[in-house]
Amino acid sequence: MSGGLDVLRLTADDVSKMLAAAAHLGTTNVDFQMEQYVFRRRNDGVHIIDLRKTWEKLLIAARIIAAIENPADVCVLSARPYGQRAVLKFAKFTGASPIAGRFTPGTFTNQIQKAFREPRLLIVTDPRVDHQPITEASYVNIPVIAFCNTDSPLRYIDIGIPCNNKGAHAIGLMWWLLAREVLRLRGTISRDTDWEHMPDLFFYRDPEEVEKEEQAQGKADDAGVAGGDWGGAAATTDSAANNNNQTDWSSAEQPSQAPANDDWSGSPAKDANADWGAASGGTAATTTPAAAVPAPAPAAGAKSNWGNEPSDWGSQEPGGEWGS
Repeated sequence: MSGGLDVLRLTADDVSKMLAAAAHLGTTNVDFQMEQYVFRRRNDGVHIIDLRKTWEKLLIAARIIAAIENPADVCVLSARPYGQRAVLKFAKFTGASPIAGRFTPGTFTNQIQKAFREPRLLIVTDPRVDHQPITEASYVNIPVIAFCNTDSPLRYIDIGIPCNNKGAHAIGLMWWLLAREVLRLRGTISRDTDWEHMPDLFFYRDPEEVEKEEQAQGKADDAGVAGGDWGGAAATTDSAANNNNQTDWSSAEQPSQAPANDDWSGSPAKDANADWGAASGGTAATTTPAAAVPAPAPAAGAKSNWGNEPSDWGSQEPGGEWGS
């Protein structure tokens, strides 16, 4: 289908990608309609697919897809887990309508259900697994394009692209090549430059591995954040300590505002005694200043008024005893 044009020929880079993804490896069984796409058979019984014929079929399928005016009229589906991510990426870049996962019976024939669709073209990943949509497409005359292995049945298949549709990398690469060729025919990307999106984007990813990677990434982020917090806390503590030290030194240099000589035996003590006496008497507080009320004389030999004690401890008699 390349017509002898150099721009449409299979390049060595694409061949190396197919070989690396094992897109040329078939199965030990072969369908009688797929024998024309088999290049040879290995000693272990595995059939080798002719990549030149694979490329020619891929170009035919890309030209059919690009000829449809509304990209949403192209329905791409995959019931196998290996092709679901590739189907979603293909629909994202080309504008097709994806069905990833289980196909609801009656989607193309039952007009009552909400999921009813009327596509102009159907592209499936595996004719054996996706037999239900292929059968319904035959009822409503929808052309079908399928990626076929050596043992795939070609009933109701209009265009079969021979390739390995059981490998995760092989089926992802084939969807990537088909999407790139469709975009080139539409003029979205140029043939002179490589497509910016790599085939790895179409490959299947194990959910457990993805979860482990996310957990590892989350732990790394938490460790980075924790390290930053400890550093910030240490810096804050150091700065606070420096500020406290500066504050202590500055307060030490300034003189105290309190008076140097305090008379503990003066009027404040008497006022305190008067207040305690008033409280014990049970009388209500008045507006008369407490200093005007005379304090009662202390009993002889009693030292209940601590404020009347001498402030100079050296002036006591030498013979005095603490216990007397």
